[in-house]
Amino acid sequence: MLIVMDKGANPEELAAVVARIEKYGWQPKPIPGGERTAIGVLRNKGPIDPGLFLDMPGVRDVIPVSKPYKLVSREMHPENTIIELSHGDETLRIGDGKLVLMAGPCAVESESQAIEIGHAVKEAGARVFRGGAFKPRSSPYSFQGLGVKGLEILDRVREETGLFIVTEATDHEVLDVVEQYTDIIQIGTRNMQNYRLLKRAGQARKPVLLKRGMWATMDEFLMAAEYILSEGNNEVLLCERGIRTFTKHSRNTLDINAVPYMRSESHLPIVVDPSHAAGRRDQVIPLSRAAAATGVDALIVEVHNHPEKALSDGPQSLYPEQFFKMVQGLKGMNIPL
Repeated sequence: MLIVMDKGANPEELAAVVARIEKYGWQPKPIPGGERTAIGVLRNKGPIDPGLFLDMPGVRDVIPVSKPYKLVSREMHPENTIIELSHGDETLRIGDGKLVLMAGPCAVESESQAIEIGHAVKEAGARVFRGGAFKPRSSPYSFQGLGVKGLEILDRVREETGLFIVTEATDHEVLDVVEQYTDIIQIGTRNMQNYRLLKRAGQARKPVLLKRGMWATMDEFLMAAEYILSEGNNEVLLCERGIRTFTKHSRNTLDINAVPYMRSESHLPIVVDPSHAAGRRDQVIPLSRAAAATGVDALIVEVHNHPEKALSDGPQSLYPEQFFKMVQGLKGMNIPL
């Protein structure tokens, strides 16, 4: 349920509504808006009688919320969420109508590699550097990442280039150290339903980029985001990265239909990962253009200076010059960057 307050409701009237919600053992969630404040009612076991609140001073309307995901839903929060990052003189807003480019290698392999790629993608137009320090791999014999050393390298990339950093936390213990080094915490596809990790991410003071599980329905994906918001972290980016289907011509299938659906269902910013959807270099740029045309808020693209030698996901990584070409193509489509 969403309790919408009058435009001129005073703090005492807001406090009275919150107190009544708590009286019944429910959880109030104030949601400030452009013109008026609304208060969401969470953790109720069944339907709530609107009459409990309609007669209270300052209450304008009471709206039932039909979705199982409350905080994520556009019913509860009609305005788009904008996530703002800053460090030093650099500021970045995600979700304000411009396409934000996130780019970098699948895995951080060395300081020189990361910094060289960082400078290249920034020159092309990227604002966020992506790179894995902890890598969940299908094979236990594959490169698992440099761990904390990789995070320290990412920190130096930030210092050298001014780029913001996004990197993955693979479990709730790793998230503790990732939170110290990164600007955006990534929860990968294999951990989309790792509820302990999601709850810990919800307690973090950094935005979370949540990737859709490769077999997950949209309701399951949005409910995973609800876990994060329910713990108090309202800054979540929803990332479509391709789902597992019967195809053999690509690694996964980019569910482009998911973008307008998420836009109608949720207020959270939307990101598309064309690299993991494609799994092959020649499809990344066309998929990026398709995603940009749907009005996504960000693209996260893998770029490597020597993909033929990459320790992880080389075949789907663009060369820096290809990434530059991709960005120029987006500008040619009149996509605001």
